[in-house]
Amino acid sequence: MEVYSIIIILLALAVGLSPVSRKFRFPYPVLLLMAGIGVGFMPHFETININPEVVFLIFLPPFLYDAAYNISFKEFKRNLSVISLLAITLVFITTSVIAISVHYILGLDWSLSFVLGAILSPPDAIAAAGVTKNLGLPHRTNTILEGESLINDASALVALRFAVAAVAGSQFIFWQAGLMFLAALVGGAVLGWILAHIFIFTAKKLSDKDVIVSLNLLLPFAIYLLAEEIAVSGVIAVVVFGLAMSQHKNQMHEKSVTQSKSFLDTTVFILSGLIFILIGLEFPQVLKNIPNDQFLPLIGVAFLIFLVALLIRMTTIFRYKTQTQKRYTLISNRLEKIDEEQMQAFYNRFGKKHSFKERLEESKSLLLNRKEAFVIGWSGMRGIVSLAAALSLPLIMADGNSFPHRDTLIFLTVAVVIIMLFIQGLGLPFIVKYLKFKEK
Repeated sequence: MEVYSIIIILLALAVGLSPVSRKFRFPYPVLLLMAGIGVGFMPHFETININPEVVFLIFLPPFLYDAAYNISFKEFKRNLSVISLLAITLVFITTSVIAISVHYILGLDWSLSFVLGAILSPPDAIAAAGVTKNLGLPHRTNTILEGESLINDASALVALRFAVAAVAGSQFIFWQAGLMFLAALVGGAVLGWILAHIFIFTAKKLSDKDVIVSLNLLLPFAIYLLAEEIAVSGVIAVVVFGLAMSQHKNQMHEKSVTQSKSFLDTTVFILSGLIFILIGLEFPQVLKNIPNDQFLPLIGVAFLIFLVALLIRMTTIFRYKTQTQKRYTLISNRLEKIDEEQMQAFYNRFGKKHSFKERLEESKSLLLNRKEAFVIGWSGMRGIVSLAAALSLPLIMADGNSFPHRDTLIFLTVAVVIIMLFIQGLGLPFIVKYLKFKEK
């Protein structure tokens, strides 16, 4: 059977499982994952080789654009402190801690350990959206999770690039890596912002709504490809493009906006169904390259990585919650001791409409409670970005030698992704139900 015929069958399977998921209230990504693993173990099943470059180009742009386009830009800015903590700081902390753990457990070189850490550090936008959808989470919690997933891929992929270079023998200089990381982020943001405003200006001049809708769907792919070609972050370029489009979509024709959203929703639905099945299919394939006596030990290591990543995330988000609460309490207590003359000085400085007290009350609304912190901590599932990153590891290095322990790194990645999707994906609906969230 031809590969394209298999893809069509898998797409039909993904679509058919959607009503099953809704009827039995079973997380859709986990159901698709189980189906993929089952299909992969079927006898005489033809292997589908996933090209990581194609995965990045075909799957990442629409998912990132959809999330950025639908997120509230105002809410994104209001929660930028916690989003940046999760998307940048936590990514590098997780990379380092996983690397240290793997180095001492498996005895891998430091460079290889950091490669695995970078691969498994970013929670996946597709996985998070697929599991948290329709759970009734507060709007701000969804905004934080979606906002994090818009940025963390860039952090992790840049870290992976430097880690792979270190394995290949390239000299790693921290300050140069930092400058390149900053340049990739800023360059991607500038590119996305410029192209978004060019498109918005052009769309206002066009009368053909079909052309506007088509461009709106094609541009995320083109922007991602262009950004990668000029060595800036394609992830950030698409995200900034989506945020700018979200901010200015009221200026465009209402019909073209509605049609664009409808086509984008359908595209994301189809691709998300396919990608989770492909993740499941990958497990039987990588299993063939692992000796039988190493299977259980590596599964144990994968489970340990899952626990480490979850613990780091929980610790980080609860530490942020505690620190922000202490900071707010300290400022609030100081405010109570300020006399009327000093208070008037604050009013004059910040203006009548935005007094110091009003800003303090606004900051209070951004404090996380225990329920929100726990759900955000639990929702750090890995997915297609980690899998594609692992598969993108080169077979042969520049010196002609094979990339060391490539099969082991890929197997651990697939195993960790599956463990996270099963444990966190299946557990999240029960956690949300137990915590009894109120929509706000």
